[in-house]
Amino acid sequence: MIVPSANMRQTLRKPRSSSRKPYRYRQGPRRFGRVVKRTLGILVLIALLWFGWVYHEIQSVAKNNQAQPADAIAVFGAAEYAGHPSPVLHARLDHAVTLYREQIAPVIVTLGGGAGAEDGNNTEGAVGRDYLLANGVPYDHIIAETESVDTEQQAQRLAAIAAENHMHRIVVVSDGTHLFRIRELCRAQGLDAYPSPRPTLGHISTWDMDQRILHEILSYTAWRLHLHVSWLHEWLEGKADL
Repeated sequence: MIVPSANMRQTLRKPRSSSRKPYRYRQGPRRFGRVVKRTLGILVLIALLWFGWVYHEIQSVAKNNQAQPADAIAVFGAAEYAGHPSPVLHARLDHAVTLYREQIAPVIVTLGGGAGAEDGNNTEGAVGRDYLLANGVPYDHIIAETESVDTEQQAQRLAAIAAENHMHRIVVVSDGTHLFRIRELCRAQGLDAYPSPRPTLGHISTWDMDQRILHEILSYTAWRLHLHVSWLHEWLEGKADL
């Protein structure tokens, strides 16, 4: 009997299926997955660092009254109800009157438009002007801006008013958590802005404070990224007097 040689037995073996991919090709999907996970991890880390930095800046500005002699005091708008300032706007205006009486600046600028006919054509700027008049500030020491609809527009209109009246140094008045964004918006318009937070009204819960800070972090981030998506803009700039 003829026994096949070793070489012949190897030749007679069934060849391996060609459908099985080489090892280096099988590693492709795994390697891609690791790259995606690493990239996502880096993006999450960058986002956390960014939000942490903005949070720190918001808190730092909110706790530091930088009022000093300036060309004007600017009161950023808050809600008004049927021609009367809301408690938040009331507190901002009272703080501006205090600064005015301390001779921090000779002029007060009130900022903010209104909801139109549904609110009797009242505006935050005009309501603020009337309140200042009732508290002894002379008419020719008040400038009321009544067209802006959000914080960014208020900063733009303030810059235009400052240019028309040869002003540059502005003490900006608003809620503490609002002032970091206001300062940065004003600086972008070429103004020297000095934040001065209005006094706190009553007790603010941790939940409410967290909402305010989150609102400011997202609003500032959207502005820096030049995001002008309408629904995002409306949500971030909703006049919620928390």
